[in-house]
Amino acid sequence: MEAESLTRAQRIALEPLEPVDRRVGPFRGFARSVGEIWDNRYLLVLLVRRELKARYKNSSLGVVWSLFRPLVQLLIYYFAIGQILGAARFIPDFAIFVFIGLTTWGLFSEIVSGSTTSLIVNGGLVKKVYLPREIFPLSAVGSALFNFAVQLLVLLVAIGLLSTFPADSRLLLAPLAILTLIVFSVAVGLVLSAWNVYLRDTEHLVDIALVILFWLSPIVYSYTFVQSTLGGSWLQELYLANPVTISIIAMQKALWNAGSTATGDLAQAWPPDLELRLAIMLLVSLVLLWFAQRLFARVQGNFAQEL
Repeated sequence: MEAESLTRAQRIALEPLEPVDRRVGPFRGFARSVGEIWDNRYLLVLLVRRELKARYKNSSLGVVWSLFRPLVQLLIYYFAIGQILGAARFIPDFAIFVFIGLTTWGLFSEIVSGSTTSLIVNGGLVKKVYLPREIFPLSAVGSALFNFAVQLLVLLVAIGLLSTFPADSRLLLAPLAILTLIVFSVAVGLVLSAWNVYLRDTEHLVDIALVILFWLSPIVYSYTFVQSTLGGSWLQELYLANPVTISIIAMQKALWNAGSTATGDLAQAWPPDLELRLAIMLLVSLVLLWFAQRLFARVQGNFAQEL
């Protein structure tokens, strides 16, 4: 038995060494990470299902709860800002306008907040099982997309009943805006999820940042007010440099028909070259996603020890 063991050891010693964690270029490394995520897509689906089941466990209404928060927000903003402060007098179909903004914003905020805490919540799996760590932030994306799909369906029904859809190419802005928002949100979520492992105050800072970003986007006020206030200054260009803002405005132009057809005092302004701005934001978001994944890959080696 000892001779047999020695022979096996000698045989192993003769095997060529294979480098583990070999350094590769940034683009090959990104492609390899994407390939690993694709190979583990079934686990990603399981994580998304687990998160959805945990969210609605022992709930009699189930997924209907995902509608209550945006609907309550819609009622609050409609009466507080639309009726009491009088914004509805200057924004046609104010309820539809606000609902579009809340639905789009909800996708961004849920992806970012869910991704930020995803590694902490799944700390047990991170420490015990080897998986591409990006799967955990991406599981938050899957859950957010499910809720967004439900809210978007309600929004489309509301537009069909209470308003009208644009009958031209403006509708094409909607899928491009959603894609831009998802790519940008995933990039931000990857960075924040890694950062939160090393600095646990990150999730609290994110909550504050989301409140600020909410009011820096035209969700309960139209872009017309921004243009009339900033008047083409560099502050207006800085305001439009936010991919979330551009995505929300693009969704409004795609689905809020009253904003494009209104005349007189209700006429609404749109940023110049909105389509070009949205395309540029998509390209910028793709670059940010590549950079975020490379940063995530560089720091993920110590996740298990930190958790």
